[in-house]
Amino acid sequence: MAGNLAQSTIDTIRTLTLDAVEKANSGHPGAPMGLAPAACTLWTQFMRYDPDRPDWPGRDRFVLSCGHASMLLYSVLHLAGVREIGPDGQLTGEPAVSLEDIKQFRQLDSKTPGHPEYRHTTGVETTTGPLGQGCGNSVGMAIAGRWLDSRFSDAETSLFDYDVYNFCSDGDMMEGVASEAASLAGHLKLANLCWVYDNNTVTIEGHTPLAFSEDVAARFRAYGWNVQHVTDGNDCTAIADSFERFRKTRDAPTLIVLDTIIGFGSPLAGTSDAHSDAMGADAVAETKRTLGWPEDAKFLVPDGVADHFRGAMKKRAEALVEQWDRSAAALSRTDASLAAELDSLVSGKLPDGWQDDLPVFEADAKGMASRAASGDVLNAIAPQVPLLIGGSADLAPSTKTLLKSDDAGTLAPDKPGGRNMHFGVREHAMGAIANGMALCHLRPYTATFLVFSDYMRPPMRLAALMELPVIFVFTHDSIGVGEDGPTHQPIEQLAGLRAIPNMNVIRPADANETLEAWSIAMKLTRTPTSLIFSRQNLPTIDRKRYCAADGVEKGAYILADCEGLPELILMASGSEVSLCLEAHEALASDGVRSRVVSMPSWFLFEKQDDAYREKVLPRAVSARIAVEQAAPMGWDRYVGPDGGIIAMHGFGASAPAGELQKKFGFTVENICRKAKDLMKQTEDA
Repeated sequence: MAGNLAQSTIDTIRTLTLDAVEKANSGHPGAPMGLAPAACTLWTQFMRYDPDRPDWPGRDRFVLSCGHASMLLYSVLHLAGVREIGPDGQLTGEPAVSLEDIKQFRQLDSKTPGHPEYRHTTGVETTTGPLGQGCGNSVGMAIAGRWLDSRFSDAETSLFDYDVYNFCSDGDMMEGVASEAASLAGHLKLANLCWVYDNNTVTIEGHTPLAFSEDVAARFRAYGWNVQHVTDGNDCTAIADSFERFRKTRDAPTLIVLDTIIGFGSPLAGTSDAHSDAMGADAVAETKRTLGWPEDAKFLVPDGVADHFRGAMKKRAEALVEQWDRSAAALSRTDASLAAELDSLVSGKLPDGWQDDLPVFEADAKGMASRAASGDVLNAIAPQVPLLIGGSADLAPSTKTLLKSDDAGTLAPDKPGGRNMHFGVREHAMGAIANGMALCHLRPYTATFLVFSDYMRPPMRLAALMELPVIFVFTHDSIGVGEDGPTHQPIEQLAGLRAIPNMNVIRPADANETLEAWSIAMKLTRTPTSLIFSRQNLPTIDRKRYCAADGVEKGAYILADCEGLPELILMASGSEVSLCLEAHEALASDGVRSRVVSMPSWFLFEKQDDAYREKVLPRAVSARIAVEQAAPMGWDRYVGPDGGIIAMHGFGASAPAGELQKKFGFTVENICRKAKDLMKQTEDA
């Protein structure tokens, strides 16, 4: 066995990886074996992290963007002796990753799934696996760190001077989201951000020259990064020197190009065969012989290794954590308001009175676009919730998401505390960066046109999976966009967003539903929200005549009704609700008893009990029509086998919005005609 403790620690990571993957007969052993020296050097010599308090707000963050190398992280968490935090936010007294957990790698209900999952395993800072997402998350974490430091620290005390370390692979470098994120990080001069690029030149199909020949270092220099190159991934001294230089860099993020050998020490080293899947018993035995490891030993952690690893971290962290606690306590004595903000950050609670200044929208036939109402509501909430920060993908004037208060400011390289973010035309990175900010307990929002949600779907899916309360604002929600035509008119996007588990999609019908939508989104703590707003004006519904907008909280509610059981139910979301109201009045004049149901959020409606859902959509009424300027997918669950759907069955067209409404059947006349035809069919049946 290797003689010195540092080398034994490195080889422990390698052999734990080998044994876990072999037992599971599944996994990715190669990258952890090549990256073990870098991980060991970082965690034992540089990471400011307390294993006994893994939620310490001032800790450095470690992101494994190449999440397929999950055994690297699980091994590190085990050797560090990180303590587990339970669902209630309290320490359980158990290890975050025990040796038994490592033996259950990739097994059902284990704490060591195939890719790291936030909230599932203590010490995992973000869910990674889809390549490039962790890179975007790390940029968001770095932005959050600088923002928090500018807000809570002074010349004598730094509460949030943490660094963010991200290990990434060739695959991360190929994904566009990482490039978008790196570009913005360079622009913002995020000197607290360090990426370690595992340059092992191997992907699943073979060596990277098959599809990747660019000069990564030159690209990152062009982004404005400080670039270093370590040519031997086993040279811990050179690796430590590169981290030291990162810590001293104050004007740019750092990329360390680290040349490693995938599957180091194994007979498959340097080949694509070392990337994925178990190596087999013979290869494992040969690797252990090469490393000077007992061939028959499985899941061996030699005496002294864990104590060395954990001890190095505790020695560095204890004084830092104590100082942080003293500084936080001092803040409560010197600045009660700022101390309350810090408490909100840590607890996730909204400040008292955050809804005190919300606008009131009176009935108005002309009304206003829900994007405009959204802007008014956002700017009423923001002064009361200082941790609310966000921006758009170069579309703030169109999405109405610019914060206008004097103290909001623009987040810039020399102004890290600004609350207005300019993401540039980088939708994919915008979503991943917002997730990273939420992982640091800020309340981020993003904004773009609904049709471009397609560019953001991967990070939105991960926000839902991680239970992050990110608010995704989407405007220009239908063919009401008009002359911009089908490239900008969303059709299938609503159905796609509604299909994401744990994604609350709200498409409000008017200004007052918009207000309710924002209130709901702000109060959610474990669910992201997609707010869907119109470009065109929507009538502000007369709430004295029709029901109050607070029904949005239940996802769907009876907006207009008739005496007794209705013969017909009209249901819609967004701009089509007012059309249904007009149709309801027209049908009433013809003696038809109808009900209008506003359905802004299917997600919330499905959470209601059977009695409420039966009250809104009684089974006895089979004549039902849904109206929505989007794909019909999903509405059949509400209209039933005898109902009808007025929706889009193709793409839109370029023309004034009014002409498009007529062409595609979104008129009062068409709704009434369809309703009468449907009722006749129901009667005949």
